[in-house]
This record gives sequence, structure tokens and C-alpha cells, in this order.
Amino acid sequence: MLVDALDAKIVRFFTDSPRSSVLEASRVLRVARATVQSRIDRMIENGVIGSWVPQPDPANFGFPVVAFCSVTITQEIGHDAIIQSLSAIPEIIEVHTVTGNSDLMVRIAARSNPDMQRVLDAMIATKSVVRCSSVIVLNSHIQGRTLPLLEAAAKSV
Repeated sequence: MLVDALDAKIVRFFTDSPRSSVLEASRVLRVARATVQSRIDRMIENGVIGSWVPQPDPANFGFPVVAFCSVTITQEIGHDAIIQSLSAIPEIIEVHTVTGNSDLMVRIAARSNPDMQRVLDAMIATKSVVRCSSVIVLNSHIQGRTLPLLEAAAKSV
């Protein structure tokens, strides 16, 4: 779906003021309330806006250690079964199939370094993981940043 400058302004508004109403957005952006609502509905229908749910930060509720793991899996049982096994581990917060030397890229949150080891051991215990190489995040600078990309896409229309 192509997005334009108004779409980007609407998303920016709700990113900056997530608890605001559509009516407030229409006042600030100086467009009709129905226009704002129809643009939001269209972006939701087309997957541009994937969610309106809160994004809890694991570090703020007891899981300050984050690691990215390159995971090599057994190929015989298929990705679906492996993803199902990994999804049973609550500390696994993202799993992506990737190209390169590994099969999956996994993001994990843990309470401490020893707790991270426990999570890695739990991954290996699924019998679907052959090898795991992890790197622990020391500091996060940019996370979940998609708004600048949306704004750039809107400018190219």
C-alpha cells in the first residue's frame, strides 16, 4: 500500500500521543474526523498499522538482559514444529527465519546472565536446536523504529 504525507502525519500524531482520540487528531492535523478515521481504517486493513496494543518493555518488569541468538535447527521436523516448541519459552520474544550460517535469529529477554543460560538450555532441550550462538546486548540505541521509514515512504509518493 502506498502511504502519503497525511498518512504519515496521522501515524506520527498517534505515535507521539497514543492515548489521543481521532477527534483530537483531526483538530491538530486540521482535517475532518472522518478523514482521519478512514485513513486509520485503511492503514489497519492493509497492515501498515499492525497493532494498537501497548509495547511492554521487558527491562522494566524484571528482564533487563537481552541477547540475540543465531540458531541452527534440525531440518527433519520442519520450522512449524520448532517454532511451536520455542514459543513455549516465554523469554523468547522474537523468532525470525534467516539466511546465512544459521536458520533462525531469536531475541531473548532474561532476568540475569545465569537466567539467560537457563533459557538457552531450555532452547537446546527442545531437541530441535542443534547449535546456538548468542550475543548479549550491552546497550540499546534504536529499537522498533519504523516511523522514519513510513515517513520516507510517504515522501516518495
